[in-house]
Amino acid sequence: MRFEGKKVLVTGGSRGIGRAIVEGFVREGAEVAFVYHSNQTAAEDVIATLSGEGFQTVTAHQCDVSQKDQVDALVESLIEKWDRIDVLVNNAGIVKDGLMATMDGDAWLDVINTNLNSVFYFCRAVTRQMMSQRYGRVVNMSSVAAEFPNQGQVNYAASKGGVQGLTRCMATELGKRGVTVNAIAPGFIETDMTEAVRNAAESEIKKMIPLRRLGRAEDIANAALFLASDGASYVTGQILTIDGGLTLGGI
Repeated sequence: MRFEGKKVLVTGGSRGIGRAIVEGFVREGAEVAFVYHSNQTAAEDVIATLSGEGFQTVTAHQCDVSQKDQVDALVESLIEKWDRIDVLVNNAGIVKDGLMATMDGDAWLDVINTNLNSVFYFCRAVTRQMMSQRYGRVVNMSSVAAEFPNQGQVNYAASKGGVQGLTRCMATELGKRGVTVNAIAPGFIETDMTEAVRNAAESEIKKMIPLRRLGRAEDIANAALFLASDGASYVTGQILTIDGGLTLGGI
């Protein structure tokens, strides 16, 4: 197993892409702590599913990822328990779409705080420990919307563009200490977050995708596990687009 004995922290791990990432790491031998915001039932279901398969190496932790003090306390407790964190996956994210002209300040700040500031908080919290052990893998979740946004996504696009810039800069700072930092930019993936768009225009969306299907959570999880593995030890500062060819622009 690729992650036997590794200690992994995943934010936004109770549903969708995050859940698939958690399950992938656990099934490949890692001990995983995942963060959820408020849906305790979904978090418990992840643990129950994996426990039913015989895995007892996963725990759920309630945390508001937009709150620095909560993030610092959680990371500190995990390092005290584990003595290290090998892999961090920043997956937590929300959408609050609306046209910029009518968007209120809360919709802007909520998305920036959850999607971008949380990435900074978690990365900063694990950085010194990863640097000291001269090993670490950080995988951040961006989006194709960072470069190809739709109308009404000014807050979301800005947050994901910020994640890409943070990822590249972190990679330059931490590479000499054996820490790689990469990001994934998903396209249309079958998750709760995209449900409204899919219900309104799924058939039209598929026509724009060369592979003629929406992505699955497992497609993104497979990429996250690769970037966190020894097989990607010479990959850093990269944004891996996984969109079925949507952004090629040739359709």
